[in-house]
Amino acid sequence: MFHRVKKLLLLLSLTIISIRSSAQEMPDMWTTGANNKANPNLEWFKSAKFGLFIHWGLYAKLGGKWKDSSYYGSGEWIMNRAKAPAAEYAKVAQTFNPTGFNADQWAEIAKNSGIKYLVITAKHHEGFSMYDSKVTDFDIVDATPYKKDPMKELAAACRKQDIQFGFYYSQFLDWHEPNGGGNKWDFKEADKDYQQYYRSKSIPQLKELLTNYGPLGIVWFDMPGGLTVEQTKTMIDSLRKLQPNCLFSSRVGHDLGDYRDFGDSEVPPTPIAGAWESIYTHNDSWGYIQHDLNFKSPRDIIHLLSNVASKGGNLMLNVGPDGDGKWPEYSIKYLLETGKWLKKYGESIYGTTYGLIPAQPWGVTTSKPGKLYLHIWQQPDNHQLKIAGINANITSIRILGTTQPLTWKKVGGETIIQLPATLPDARNTVVVMEYKGQQQDLSQLHTQTVSAHYPEITMSPVWAVFNGAASTKSFTYSHYFGDWKHDNCAINMVQPEDALVFPLQVQEAGDYKVVLDYNCEAGAATQNGLVTLGAQQLPFLTLPTGTYDSHQPMLFIQHAVGVIHIDQPGEYNLTVKPAKTNKKELFRLRNVILQPLQ
Repeated sequence: MFHRVKKLLLLLSLTIISIRSSAQEMPDMWTTGANNKANPNLEWFKSAKFGLFIHWGLYAKLGGKWKDSSYYGSGEWIMNRAKAPAAEYAKVAQTFNPTGFNADQWAEIAKNSGIKYLVITAKHHEGFSMYDSKVTDFDIVDATPYKKDPMKELAAACRKQDIQFGFYYSQFLDWHEPNGGGNKWDFKEADKDYQQYYRSKSIPQLKELLTNYGPLGIVWFDMPGGLTVEQTKTMIDSLRKLQPNCLFSSRVGHDLGDYRDFGDSEVPPTPIAGAWESIYTHNDSWGYIQHDLNFKSPRDIIHLLSNVASKGGNLMLNVGPDGDGKWPEYSIKYLLETGKWLKKYGESIYGTTYGLIPAQPWGVTTSKPGKLYLHIWQQPDNHQLKIAGINANITSIRILGTTQPLTWKKVGGETIIQLPATLPDARNTVVVMEYKGQQQDLSQLHTQTVSAHYPEITMSPVWAVFNGAASTKSFTYSHYFGDWKHDNCAINMVQPEDALVFPLQVQEAGDYKVVLDYNCEAGAATQNGLVTLGAQQLPFLTLPTGTYDSHQPMLFIQHAVGVIHIDQPGEYNLTVKPAKTNKKELFRLRNVILQPLQ
């Protein structure tokens, strides 16, 4: 393998640029650019790794229902989806009385869940302020029977638990205000004065938040609009005077944020330098929906957290409290279970950066100086990890949280670690490898490990070497409203030279079934494709799955195209390409899956 490393890293410098540029394509409502000048206060953020998002507003009282209709997806968008008149929607505040809210309990749960920072909605798109605002009477103190400011209590409770506190603020969309963005069913677009809205509400409220709630770690902006680059700079400068140490998210717009937020429910496909964040819902909605019980399990959260950390970023997971101020029981239960895992394995998450080797069939890696953390999601059936590319001087290998060393040896270019028959945590047991000297950064290496000791090996095209016009693109689509999904797919494969080449490091000889996971529109179906490995060829015809629509589910088929035989362990190239010049692109290839046959 190693005589190819330099060659592959050179290929990387050309291909990874196209991976990253295409992977950032998202709806216009998401802006991911950040200021190129690093904010000195980013160190705590980059070290924190695990944040808690809380969406809470009048929509929580509605719980996904407006009049006789139930809504699925983003509950905080219910006013927009129902086209509820602003005056009628505002009446919800008259019965919004969250007496079950307990700031100390919220902060304690967050602390015990391993949360390092918390961001809560001060004002979402509905225009209702969840704090005591002097700018408007449409707030929780003036418009509801609750008559208290929960944000004062929550800010204090978070600081007591040593959790960085921050506010979400929808700076442009405001469906309550005639001059706010977004409400076209009540207010004529031609009559709107966005500058008046910013002057009279948005900027004054941001200044209130930065003045009245103590030191803030973050102001998490959302849905930019209505301001030029210069106007946005002027706004930011005025806010920074109030709290110079506060970080601003990238959705402030015009690439002026301090760190990058990716699209809702998106993880970049490759490690990313700098400070960035992935944001995810715990179920299918940001705001509370009573009938949404599709919660991510502790395993899901642990895998998501370790995957994001393995790419170098933070995970901010959302909880939507109900109208009484209580969290869903599943959110409490599953977050606390995640916290138990972090108490044992948190060293492999907090303060780390991306792993120095690519993702493996068994899991992902994170790193610190002199340490590589192996996150084992899946135990190989022979209880051995074979890892290529470790060229530092290993001093010890052990399961994190124990002192008992694991047996290991070097064979050729591989480090072979003997695992116990049963791992302490089947969801993710972390093995820490300590070393001296310099470990080469192979995080962007294309070579994919193939082993017969796993049920299957899944390979994304972002790790292929692209020939001809072949490239990758991130496709964004949704299931329920606002329940966004993202998949990186190979595109532009029309002619035989438009090929994907997957460099493989095969650890065991044997037969492997090749399965192609792709989307193919009807007009591109029944075109000829070819998978090759050496002299072996697997011809196939593409099968239709459906038309791509960003606001509908994107359908994929797992198409088994045949079996290849590998005589002996070693290095191979697996190629996927059109068999002849076609009229349209072959398909949108999401993964190549290899299944060892017994």
